[in-house]
Amino acid sequence: MADRSSDRSSDRSRRRGYRRLVPAPLILLPPSEGKAAGGDGPRWADADQSFPDLVDQRRAVIRALVEAMGLPTEERSKLLGVKGANADEATATNLVVDSAATRPAIQRYTGVLYDALDYPSLPAKVRRGVDRQVVIFSGLWGAVRPTDPIPDYKLKMGAMLPGLGRPARFWKQALTAALADAASGTVWDLLPNEHSAAWNPAIAGRRIRVRFLDDVEKDGERTLVTVSHWNK
Repeated sequence: MADRSSDRSSDRSRRRGYRRLVPAPLILLPPSEGKAAGGDGPRWADADQSFPDLVDQRRAVIRALVEAMGLPTEERSKLLGVKGANADEATATNLVVDSAATRPAIQRYTGVLYDALDYPSLPAKVRRGVDRQVVIFSGLWGAVRPTDPIPDYKLKMGAMLPGLGRPARFWKQALTAALADAASGTVWDLLPNEHSAAWNPAIAGRRIRVRFLDDVEKDGERTLVTVSHWNK
């Protein structure tokens, strides 16, 4: 008579071995417009950061951003995407971005996606998975991991920085190279178009792009349109 308990044990061993052989997918997320202020971490340049090959590009974007804060009010407001007191606050924040205190990116971003994720409430094992698998795209930093310390800032990936251009275009080559190893397996791409333009998805071993569509009427006809906000 066959030893069924031995067979079941062998099956479990094979499944465990399979899980070890298949790498966890990479998950690409956008940042959020909403950000927590302050922090108690060291300035970003003095802290350990993921993707260290991007440091020169990060410095270039910071220089361009700080210089842009000297633009006339109307031009600066257009670049920042906010007006009045909000533009003044964003300007003050950007002027000290290179020396400001930091907090982990997963705690810095406070928009819809990050509030729903509620990272601090997750079990430790799940948080470790998030830390390993998630990469957050950013107009200022290119890409960061959830635990990377970053200061508060205001810069959209689609903004037009004088002397540098749009961050998405500026980052594309360097960011694609930096992600080559991490993206060699399966990649879940939850980026809106603005951020997806900042890398070349051809490097992904397998890319799964998540899109949310809304059925709307246009010129008398029903059509499906992408709703980027729902990606979050």
